[in-house]
Amino acid sequence: MHGPFFGEFMGTLVLIVLGDGVVANVLLKKSKGENSGWIVIATAWGMAVVAAICTAVACGSPGAHINPAITLAVAILSKNWSNVGPFWIAQVLGALAGAVLVWLVYLPHWKETEDAPAKL
Repeated sequence: MHGPFFGEFMGTLVLIVLGDGVVANVLLKKSKGENSGWIVIATAWGMAVVAAICTAVACGSPGAHINPAITLAVAILSKNWSNVGPFWIAQVLGALAGAVLVWLVYLPHWKETEDAPAKL
């Protein structure tokens, strides 16, 4: 079992890898899921949230915030601010690592896609 900060990092990483990964798969050229549509994106994002929460809990974060806004809300309601900074850092680093992984996995497809708004 790891600590809550590792859990927040891993949960947020999984959220971004799965969520942004499906968006890249649907929108980028020559990917297997190209033009699959919004229902695939919406369904996969829902599953990504569930997988991220399960990952965060399994890796040691009982609260599984996986979102700085949730961390802030919990701090306001509980009046306990001791974990806000470390959780935010773990969440931002997890999101960054997840985004880099998606970018690397879909790198050939980023190069094939000329539509700038689709890349954003």
